[in-house]
Amino acid sequence: MPRATPRHNRGGRSTRKKGSPALTPRHKQILHLVAEGLTNREIARHFGISVRTVEVHRFNLMRRLRVRNVAQLLRQALMLRLLPKSFFS
Repeated sequence: MPRATPRHNRGGRSTRKKGSPALTPRHKQILHLVAEGLTNREIARHFGISVRTVEVHRFNLMRRLRVRNVAQLLRQALMLRLLPKSFFS
């Protein structure tokens, strides 16, 4: 009996490239705002969500990218082409 392809674009989740972690659209938005230098409080205000929710999103983002701090997060994001190189110009 043939099996269905295991990776479908369900529930608004992003599809992933080979070897790249799957990030939700919200994770990508948070990543871009972190790269712009916004604090958790500023990001929360931007989206109209609680600071705690932003903290959870950032924690999950950093866990998926297997990093421990913002410098590593940005470096990994650049290496995985989650942020364009021109983003920091």
